[in-house]
Amino acid sequence: MSRFSIIPCRERMDETLALCEEYNLGLELNDFMFPKTLDDEEKCKEIVGFYKEKNAPITTSHGDFFDVLVFSEDPRIVEISEKRIHQSIKVSRRTGAKGVIFHSNIEPFLTADVYRDNWCDRNEYVFRIICTEYPDMNVYMENMFDMRPDELAKLADRMLDVPNFGICFDYSHAYLTSTPLSTWAQVLSPYIKHVHINDNDGIGDLHLAVGDGTIDWEKFALLREKYFKDASVLIETSSIEYQKKSLSYLEMMGVLKK
Repeated sequence: MSRFSIIPCRERMDETLALCEEYNLGLELNDFMFPKTLDDEEKCKEIVGFYKEKNAPITTSHGDFFDVLVFSEDPRIVEISEKRIHQSIKVSRRTGAKGVIFHSNIEPFLTADVYRDNWCDRNEYVFRIICTEYPDMNVYMENMFDMRPDELAKLADRMLDVPNFGICFDYSHAYLTSTPLSTWAQVLSPYIKHVHINDNDGIGDLHLAVGDGTIDWEKFALLREKYFKDASVLIETSSIEYQKKSLSYLEMMGVLKK
């Protein structure tokens, strides 16, 4: 069975670790998503030291995604984007994480082939180099503003020969699009290695506890079993109360077992 994970709350770390022990969970860090943190080596050392001291079961980390556009027409934006990717991976690796998640950041309203082709070409070029440079780290690309799975699938298909590259399927982001979830799951199924879940109202990305929104979780369970049952799963809400509700709900459904 694939391993589930939660986001640690550093202010309530004893409770976080107790949940990990109870449900055999890993941890996905959100500490290194921010450019200011990545540029502050003392802050990075403090964060890494904290998790090391707690012997935290860290599995994955969310990389910087703010304005990270390796497919930009501006070479200076590409330069800083690549720097942020390297920083995210290097500091995450110091915590013991084995995977780092980045966002596709594709603009949904730019549908011209030249824009979409450039997005795919540039991401393939950059992440081939990244994955070669860090062979011990998995690199996952997450659907963010994507309205359909086609571009991610095209990129991932090109990268099939790169063993440490894959897709992070954000199920809740996909739910906010007009593309059926079954289509998302089927098209991305050969490439999904990691999954993010939380709940929302079908309008905004609210990061509610699983079961507190309008997502059909019985359908999720069926799609997961059919298309991505071997992928790791993050319950992506930072509230411990929401994490507890989500874990209980998923356990009740039989999706998660202690």
